[in-house]
Amino acid sequence: MRYDRVCLAGLGHELPPEVLSSAALEDALGPVYARLGLPAGRLELMSGVRERRVWPAGTPPSSVSLRSGARAIERSGVPADRIGAVLHTSVCRDFLEPATANVVAHGLGVAKDALVFDISNACLGFMNGLVTVANMIELGQIEAGLVVATENGRPLVDATVRDLVARAEQGTLDRRQIKPAFASLTIGSGSVAAVLCRPELARAPGRRLLGGVFRQATEHNGLCRSAPDQGFADEGAHPLMSTDAEAVLQNGCDLAAETWALCKRELGWEERGPDRLFCHQVGASYRRTLFERLALDPARDFATLERLGNVGSVALPLALALAEEEGRLEPGDTCAMLGIGSGLNCLMLGLHW
Repeated sequence: MRYDRVCLAGLGHELPPEVLSSAALEDALGPVYARLGLPAGRLELMSGVRERRVWPAGTPPSSVSLRSGARAIERSGVPADRIGAVLHTSVCRDFLEPATANVVAHGLGVAKDALVFDISNACLGFMNGLVTVANMIELGQIEAGLVVATENGRPLVDATVRDLVARAEQGTLDRRQIKPAFASLTIGSGSVAAVLCRPELARAPGRRLLGGVFRQATEHNGLCRSAPDQGFADEGAHPLMSTDAEAVLQNGCDLAAETWALCKRELGWEERGPDRLFCHQVGASYRRTLFERLALDPARDFATLERLGNVGSVALPLALALAEEEGRLEPGDTCAMLGIGSGLNCLMLGLHW
């Protein structure tokens, strides 16, 4: 897919005020470490995550999405009443029904004829949202659209710690059983928003979404599974997740390599790759394997894993927003956005800065 008239007009983001270090998590997991004989520092060593951010308990995603969305609109220069679509795309939502996008759209005062809905696709949701809005702009259905997401990893991390500690104290936990829960301890929180629009509305019309490629390998849909949806779960269910990290790494990188080869061909990047890379942030071993498989230079990557952890659908676009804020992007840079989500699904997009 290619785009000729879609600009990235503005980015907005917000980071939680509270820092949760891996060392503090290990303190909370004291009974688990004692029972299994795990050395201190193992969580950071294995994951590459030194710390992650968490929102105050009870923070609804929409309350933060309103702030990051308003910031993106302000920076874009596009009036709120010309926003023709609002898509909320995080795993975390305020409730099953209605769509969290309704709360955000109402708070931002967008146009009455705007399309408003949620997209949920694990860690790939924000990227899916970008493509959906870009398609509507390219087709002439809307002038501009907002994609926004807020992930709140605190409930998952807290529930995982409680579950592991309880099983350790009961004497029913072994090293084999802790492995599926390990990835849940790397989860962080954050919020990001992007305004896409037609070139004539953009303050910086040169920042163009170029297009990209998507592929799926849905035979691997069981490698990363959450607990049942709370609308259908037994009473008292907790937001736990089970992840086969080794299989996700192997099959995810296989899918990414296939997608990247097609993306380079689609965007004409076969001779010279992009200047900057923005990847989904999963773990240190995943990052090393991904860059080796795709033959990419890690120096071109903007990594946030060590300080933010795995922020789900927010991780990749948040890295882009932070790179802009820190002055790490130059006019004319080509950027590759390499997204992948459990399921497995892969979407890679090119951006001209």
